[in-house]
Amino acid sequence: MARFVAEVQTENNPEDVFAYLADVRNFTEWDPGVVDSVQVSGEGPALGAEYDVTVRTGRRDMTLRYEIMEFDAPHRMKVVAAAGWFRSIDEIEVTAVEGRTLAVYDAALKMPFPLSLGDRLLQRVFDRIGGKAQAGMEKVLQGTLVS
Repeated sequence: MARFVAEVQTENNPEDVFAYLADVRNFTEWDPGVVDSVQVSGEGPALGAEYDVTVRTGRRDMTLRYEIMEFDAPHRMKVVAAAGWFRSIDEIEVTAVEGRTLAVYDAALKMPFPLSLGDRLLQRVFDRIGGKAQAGMEKVLQGTLVS
C-alpha cells in the first residue's frame, strides 16, 4: 500500500476548512494531479455523493468514480474509488487545536497481490504527487505544514 499524509495548520475556522476540503470538486484547486472533478450524484458533499475525478497518470488521464463512504461534518470524510487494479482511499479530518485548525489529508492506494509487490516504487511516485498536493493545500488554506 502506498500512502501519503499531509497535515496543515491554518487560522481559518474548522467549519470553513472542512466545507472546502470535503467538496471533491475543489480538489482541482489544490491538487495539481487532479485535472477535473464533477459531481455526478448527490447535492454537494454528503454521504453517498459521487464524483468523476480525472487524474493525470503520466502521459494520459484516468477518470475514477469516487464515492463518499463516511461523512461527519465538520470533522471527517472518507472518499473511495475502485479501479480494476487498485483502490484509492482518501480521508480528510479537520479539528480545532489551540485556537487554530488542523487539516489532515490521508491518501492511500491499495493494490492486490502480486501488484502490491511494486508498492515501494509506487510509494516514491505517490510521495512526489502527494508533495505537490500538500503544497497546494498549504496555499489554499493559507496555512503551514505540520508534518
